[in-house]
Amino acid sequence: MGIKAKNALPVLVAGGGIGGLAAALALTRQGFDVKVLEQASALGEIGAGLQVGPNGFAAFDALGVGEIARSKAVYTDFMVMHDALDEYQVGHIPTGEAFLQRFGNPYAVIHRADAHMALLDGAKASDRIEVSTGTQVLRVEQDDDGVTVFDGQGGQHRGIALIGADGVKSAVRRQFVGDEARVSGHVVYRAVVDKKDFPVDLQWNAASIWVGPNCHLVHYPLRGGEQYNVVVTFHSRDKEEWSVRMGSREEVLSYFDGICPKARQLIELPKDWSRWATADREPIGQWNFGRVTLLGDAAHATLQYLAQGACMAMEDAVTLGEALRVNDNDFDKAFALYQRCRVARTARIVLSAREMGRIFHAKGVERLVRNELWKNRSPERFYDAMEWLYGWNLDNCLTA
Repeated sequence: MGIKAKNALPVLVAGGGIGGLAAALALTRQGFDVKVLEQASALGEIGAGLQVGPNGFAAFDALGVGEIARSKAVYTDFMVMHDALDEYQVGHIPTGEAFLQRFGNPYAVIHRADAHMALLDGAKASDRIEVSTGTQVLRVEQDDDGVTVFDGQGGQHRGIALIGADGVKSAVRRQFVGDEARVSGHVVYRAVVDKKDFPVDLQWNAASIWVGPNCHLVHYPLRGGEQYNVVVTFHSRDKEEWSVRMGSREEVLSYFDGICPKARQLIELPKDWSRWATADREPIGQWNFGRVTLLGDAAHATLQYLAQGACMAMEDAVTLGEALRVNDNDFDKAFALYQRCRVARTARIVLSAREMGRIFHAKGVERLVRNELWKNRSPERFYDAMEWLYGWNLDNCLTA
């Protein structure tokens, strides 16, 4: 599976979200034409805010869209965790100059649509990327010369290889792995609130979290501080299925008894909520299936507690591109190296996110332990603990 000749088949990418577009950009940087198959009728992102660590900016840069992403981001001064019952400050991590010096890139927050648009602008600027919307991938067949993807509209798409970046409910993963999602029982409500409607005493330039028993609340600024992202999470009393739908204010209010007035303001704010019943998947050691590999949520769907889902997808894309580069665009060798470099790191994200969810939602004596965890910890010690996560970049992505 060496490099194709000019005008030969493209690489197919299932999914036009953040992971799929990042993969497309990485592939074009290695000289490939790319065809992106997206089931939605138009490219866009639902959701609200994203947190972007230094590793995320390193990926944006490696994909050639760092400047666009930076222009849309809000750069935070700190990350902070408070106990939602009594306002106790559990941890405070400065993300200013010392953080920038340590990791070489900032910590920032960005609207999900703006992050997606940065990648889409990069794709539109390339004459090597074709996007086919309204194209639902159903199944793939492969032979010695390439892959054929069959879509829900009766169409067929031929390519050298297929990157399955089709998200948490990946059809590509379903065909080759066939595992079930692990529904967490945690429900996330997300909303964006205009600054004029946001409490003045919470208008911090920070990624802020209020942690409570079986629940937590997050807020941070978006779009130059003109809006605020509000996220509330709770353990559902009902049996949940992995889904996204509109939620109700009444449901949210029913889960936050005992929360301090300062944090409670957050759940009084939104007029419209999107409701996400969350799930992840057990980490798997095999992502490659002949001429097919998985990327992003299709490979390693994770809960949101490390705020790393989008960053991991972009890291995957950059690493895949580098694996192709050092293997002279031989897909067999590149896929093997890509998998080797990514499986353990992304599994650590999945498992750590589960554990962080437990820490956030601690109650009783566990809550007391949680509140003592980071007492008097210096910024440098926080940075040391984050090195494994935020120290990733283009230069070291193949050394896993």
